[in-house]
Amino acid sequence: MRPSRVLKKLRAGEVATCFNVHFDAQVTDIAGMAGYDCVWIDNEHMAQDWSSIQMHIWAAKSHDMDVMTRVSRGSYNDIVKPMELDSAGILVPHVMGVEDARSVVKMTRFHPIGRRPIDGGNADAGYATIGFDDYLPQANEQRFLGVQIEDPEPLDELDEIASLDGIDMLFFGPGDFSHGIGAPGQWNHPKLIEARRRVAEVAVKHGKFAGTPGSLDNFDELMDMGYRFIVVGADVIGVGDYIRKLVDGITKKTNG
Repeated sequence: MRPSRVLKKLRAGEVATCFNVHFDAQVTDIAGMAGYDCVWIDNEHMAQDWSSIQMHIWAAKSHDMDVMTRVSRGSYNDIVKPMELDSAGILVPHVMGVEDARSVVKMTRFHPIGRRPIDGGNADAGYATIGFDDYLPQANEQRFLGVQIEDPEPLDELDEIASLDGIDMLFFGPGDFSHGIGAPGQWNHPKLIEARRRVAEVAVKHGKFAGTPGSLDNFDELMDMGYRFIVVGADVIGVGDYIRKLVDGITKKTNG
């Protein structure tokens, strides 16, 4: 099984970088050529099928880059299937408490940690070339599980969530959190600032990694808080900014 680049860096105390990809696998290929450690592929909000996710994973692996797939909250195979396609990590949205987190661990970790269903004929097991004696422990060791803290409710059980074996990362989601506290888009709201700080603090306290979206402007601040998995950049923003810049320039020239 291919070792996770993200886990290698995080376990060494380094920062792992990630880029948010909304478009097709060519963007993932470009991110890999640029040197990112990981791309974040979304299956919660985006209209992607399993074949397109598979293409992202193939493109990423050609650069020894990880894919983190944010899964949809449906049946267990909505959560497990990206792992079988060889996504190096999964991010589970809207984990609402310790029992919810415990059920996620049960679905995504093999024995002795959980009861993840076994196939063995997919990409993560080398298409049936890795025996169960190696496949199960390697999957538990080299595939990361992030639970997304993006609501106020799980803060009451944050220590219990972070203490669970099988969870690698607490991932703070500021967008939905701001919505959940009745202050959508207010990024400097005191409750949001405190929650972001606390998620990192609790993760580090329990020996887990802290992740969140960020920017070049607040990158240093996030590192000071304890965040080591930081998502910086998104193709949809970059392309939109570029197109608007071109249109503005053309408009000035044609109206000048």
